[in-house]
Amino acid sequence: MLLLVVLGISLAQWQQRRAEEKLARAAKLETGNLAASLLLTATPLPPAEAPVMEFRRVTVTGHFVPAWTVYLDNRPYHGQAGFHVLTPFQIDGSSMHVLVAQGWLPRNNVERTRIPDYVTPTGTVTISGIVRLNAGHVMQLGTAPPLTPQAIVQNAEIAQLAQASGFVFQPILIEQTAPPAISQLPIRDWPAPDLGADKHRGYAFQWYALALMAFLFFVLTGFRRANKQP
Repeated sequence: MLLLVVLGISLAQWQQRRAEEKLARAAKLETGNLAASLLLTATPLPPAEAPVMEFRRVTVTGHFVPAWTVYLDNRPYHGQAGFHVLTPFQIDGSSMHVLVAQGWLPRNNVERTRIPDYVTPTGTVTISGIVRLNAGHVMQLGTAPPLTPQAIVQNAEIAQLAQASGFVFQPILIEQTAPPAISQLPIRDWPAPDLGADKHRGYAFQWYALALMAFLFFVLTGFRRANKQP
């Protein structure tokens, strides 16, 4: 009984802490959306500053490097299979790059590796977007292949792309938000982060209930045994 009570309370408190973390992220997301847009420059961001910038709106000027675009597989959109397009963006007047998620492309159901035609701006442009720390992760089946130009992969880290390409990157990713023309790819309808605080609260309630049930079972069975004694 003691073991079950201690286990239930410990796991419930752990789930409560997870819920509080998710609520803090939600508050950070809301604050970032309301704050003024930041101008991203070529000055290297300290690693400790990247988490502070997450969910902030930023603008940056430079040009895309489409030769090193990679495609993240298994990124569905409204129930349709597809890819996320990740392209390095060289910041104007420097050798510094930032990784930009340009948007979503549908998968060709007949030829899986065929990438549909889409538009990447050429020349010097100014783009805007939301700062994220990475492009998200999906389950990796088998050994991850090395990153190469135009590769289709399950996951891609900024550090991996920097090592493979030889480019210097800021430690953040930008989800581009400026909409393309009507009916033009890629689609930039980014889903809101799944924070799931209510889910953790539900788990915490279940663990507290388990601890309470173990205690009540011990007490009730103890009374029954005591009543049967002569």
